[in-house]
Amino acid sequence: MSYQNAAFELNKGSRPGPKSSERTEGATAGEDHGTVLLENQLSVGDFVKIQRAFEPSEPRQTICMSREEFVQKMTEIVGWGTKEEYGALFDKVDVAQDGFLNWDKLTSFMLLALYEKDERAKATVVPQWKDLEFLPVKHKDTIQKVISLKSSSRYLTISKEGLVGIWGENLKLQETLPITSDAIKLKHLWVTSLVSLENVNKIAVAFTSKEICFYDLLSKEEFPCQYKLQGLKGTPICMDYWYDPLDANESILSFGDITGKVQAIAFTTALISLFERPASACEDEEATMSIHWAELLSGSHKCCYTLEHKLHRGDWVRQVTYNASLDAIISSTTSNTNTVVLAWREKSKKQLKMTSFNIAQGIHAFDYHSRLNLIATAGIDNKVCLWKPYVVSKPVGVLWGHSASVIAVQFFAARKQLFSFSKDKVLRLWDIQHQLSIQRIACSFPKSQDFRCLFHFDEAHGRLFISFNNQLALLAMKSEASKRVKSHKKAVTCALYSSVLKQVISSDAGSTVSFWMIDTGQKIKQFTSCHGNAEISTLALDANETRLLTGSTDGTVKVWDFNGHCHHTLNVGQEGAVDISQILVLKKTILVIGWERAITTFRLQNFNQFFIQPEEWKGGIQHQDDILCAAFLPPQTLATGSYDGEIVLWNNSTENAYYVLHPDYQRLLKSKSDMEPQKLLGTGRSHSTHPMADQAALGACSLETDTNRNNAVMRLCFLEARKNIAVTGGANLVSCGGSGYVRFWDTFKKQLLAEFLAHSGVGPIIMSIDKLNRYLATGDPDGWLKIWNIEEYCLNSSKHKITQAPTLIRSFQPHEDQISSLEMCELVGRLLIISSSADCSICVTDVCCAPVWIFGQAKHWQIENCFSLPKRETNLMQSEIQEESIKEIPSLSKEESCLDPTEPSPLDKKNEDDSTYNVRPSEVINLGVKYKERNIYKKKTHNFYNGEVIEKSSSTFRLLSIGALKEPPAVDKPAFLLDPEKYFREEPEEECPPIPEPPSLSETLKAVFDEKNLFPKEILDRERRAKQLCPETSSEVKIKRNKKLKSDLDLLRECLIIDGSVGFGAQIALGQRTPRDVQAEAERLSRDIAENSRTGWEV
Repeated sequence: MSYQNAAFELNKGSRPGPKSSERTEGATAGEDHGTVLLENQLSVGDFVKIQRAFEPSEPRQTICMSREEFVQKMTEIVGWGTKEEYGALFDKVDVAQDGFLNWDKLTSFMLLALYEKDERAKATVVPQWKDLEFLPVKHKDTIQKVISLKSSSRYLTISKEGLVGIWGENLKLQETLPITSDAIKLKHLWVTSLVSLENVNKIAVAFTSKEICFYDLLSKEEFPCQYKLQGLKGTPICMDYWYDPLDANESILSFGDITGKVQAIAFTTALISLFERPASACEDEEATMSIHWAELLSGSHKCCYTLEHKLHRGDWVRQVTYNASLDAIISSTTSNTNTVVLAWREKSKKQLKMTSFNIAQGIHAFDYHSRLNLIATAGIDNKVCLWKPYVVSKPVGVLWGHSASVIAVQFFAARKQLFSFSKDKVLRLWDIQHQLSIQRIACSFPKSQDFRCLFHFDEAHGRLFISFNNQLALLAMKSEASKRVKSHKKAVTCALYSSVLKQVISSDAGSTVSFWMIDTGQKIKQFTSCHGNAEISTLALDANETRLLTGSTDGTVKVWDFNGHCHHTLNVGQEGAVDISQILVLKKTILVIGWERAITTFRLQNFNQFFIQPEEWKGGIQHQDDILCAAFLPPQTLATGSYDGEIVLWNNSTENAYYVLHPDYQRLLKSKSDMEPQKLLGTGRSHSTHPMADQAALGACSLETDTNRNNAVMRLCFLEARKNIAVTGGANLVSCGGSGYVRFWDTFKKQLLAEFLAHSGVGPIIMSIDKLNRYLATGDPDGWLKIWNIEEYCLNSSKHKITQAPTLIRSFQPHEDQISSLEMCELVGRLLIISSSADCSICVTDVCCAPVWIFGQAKHWQIENCFSLPKRETNLMQSEIQEESIKEIPSLSKEESCLDPTEPSPLDKKNEDDSTYNVRPSEVINLGVKYKERNIYKKKTHNFYNGEVIEKSSSTFRLLSIGALKEPPAVDKPAFLLDPEKYFREEPEEECPPIPEPPSLSETLKAVFDEKNLFPKEILDRERRAKQLCPETSSEVKIKRNKKLKSDLDLLRECLIIDGSVGFGAQIALGQRTPRDVQAEAERLSRDIAENSRTGWEV
């Protein structure tokens, strides 16, 4: 490659001017620096000038330049750029530090940079794969179908003998269930195909007994058969199901059989009932209802009708599908005539018009790309052909490269690429635009002459499933090399905030725990190999936030201090691998859940050794499916949520369950053995099968509940800040998960108050709520984060379920992959949201419109400067788009733990109660108004209340009517306003008379000052008595006092007479005292005389 071409590839534009733009922080902090490097800004003309500078005067001479010469000449020749930039370029080229460079060195550097750029570009186009992995299946016979459930991110596999495997999102085999068409298991009865009816939570299975059975996925026990379609003329060997996402009642089940017939059932009221139950049928809703194909052909079932054609004329129909964009049923065979048939639906929708493609030697499979409007066929003649649906004469493209028959094709729709898999186990990826093979992968399957191979690509998760007889292999796509900053080397599984340390603690799939300063984003320490190579799935802190608990897929929970020392190991999985989803630390127990229907319990009284074994939960097993989450409300309410949508309420003190909540029903738990659901409310799990007379009423209910969603409970949060819910009513528990729904519950009245779709079409979501229950944050598998204002949502009980969403404050995408955890905290008066993701990053932002910052980015932030959220104020603001007033989001106080932080840690054997999350919602708007716009809005607020009464929906004064103020009566202006000149005019200055001096103090003093007047009488009396008790040295004083005492005593003696009365003279002397007073005075004087005698007084 010449230097001109290299430079042209690097920069096709003209010479740039000086750099003026600055790189943005936050999510773009990790972007490639190539956009600002000098070598990436040089144009072809610049390189021509540089080459001329290196041209020698003689042919065989080489021009070399030192650093100073290069910087000086390049600045002069090129005409732009600083000396520092050219110096940096010289240092990059002179890797060996020779101190000089020539033209060859410079061009080699530029070509190498171009090669690396091409490699990076290629890596973004061609997917990178992990090693081929064989999944541990339990199928004994050939796998017939692999499907993915989009709403729940689960996978289903079914084998020929009728064994269904249920796989979790983490590709762990959760359960295997046998499935047959009737009670008698016949050896010759095989399963031929499987489809998922996601809008009604059912699966349809085809059997060699010429029947199709419909099973309920939401059943507590094994999948019960609800409908059995019998009387088919041929054995169905392939099926497909489609439903309208805008109207889930409209759906089509199409299937092809071994006689060449393509048939379809179009359902019109799928959410109400697939088929009508005859009046003579058994009233038991759990009983299987049999439907004969002839009944459907005759039109006796008004809720559906049939379509069919026989154009394949006896050839086995290998594949069939209905495409809504074409409004046609596409089917294929291995025959070279009528190989692919498009059956177009006429306007009446009940008639078909056929067109066919004749492909030499036939095909094994096909796929259709609606945006490209192309049909790809997997040819038996080793070719992959591309067809336009309306051009049947010849293909528009042929992809050559396979050396064996192609058995499967599937489009990679997002990238406009195509997968093809051949019989020699070679996988190819094609660029459709250029019709070139861009990747070839040879799969290492066992050699076998007779084998059946299936191909399924889950584009949403980048997973490619290939089955080989009864084996199932996984080819997982590596996460693309992104320019985004990474906080961890592997997917981040959990992140939580320690208010004591003011640090964020995170874990990843590589068993690493990292600690980050939240105010700067700096990593301060890291623990590696905490559980060996096993993934850490969740984290938790104790009450005092002095111990860290890590739960891992190796079946253990470890208790650490912040120095990296492990104090205890909890044997959760009993020496087996488990999937721990949550650890809940309570006052006396630690609860671990996630992989089974029971609660695994560890009692803190037993934390006196290193290895700790679990104990029995007294309440036993009350869930019918795996428990995924839990929440605690002091003093004793515990809630647990399971995969099937049930929320069980427990008394944590007695460990007994007392109620079950579900979106479709509620039931009371009478005892541990009472496991049968008693459906008291809602439509129930099984759909109605009443005649059409009753279906109209049921239809509205079914549309309200929207049964196409999955009810899995991924998170539970109690609204602890709502203190008087038991009295006033309203929601105090929030759940989320399923197909993006958030639900609000009243646990006191056992009622579902509200539900709304927070994220549509993305699968299960997670959430977090702030401490004051004002804001709800939700995150989805696509990396989107939404923040809702729930401060005034569901504050009151209602007979009708609320379906309107709360106010949407902010919606943005901080991550490129699934959000694994959310945490809300408050720092320096600002409410922050911390999110972690499978894209290996941890982000922090606020509830309003602050930028997104990533832990681990090169430039650290200062939390006080980068978030400018006002502290604790509620203002009115106006949306420029919707022109309506909403309530501004107030900043919250610092997040606190429900436990007293001064109490000892439960892991130190001195425990306190724990708690959990919070939540709430309102209307959908975007909060992007700046604070200066809010101030402008405040000046205009009076316009919204012009003669109009507004009722507050909540708060203490919500029943008051707030209207426009009446005009005040006219007030006469005061005189100083009417004639200001009279009152405020300046008077001419006059000479002021001299001020006389005040008289002296001695002249004005009229009485002698007695200092004793400053003190209270009690203090003066106390001082007097103290002086009396002090010994006096003067003999004259002693004589006088003794004489006084003697005379008083004589006087008393004269006053006392025999009968105790007092004489008239004594009464005068003593001031009319009573005899008792006189006697008491005499005794006191006697004591004084005796005391004086002891102290040396002379009597």
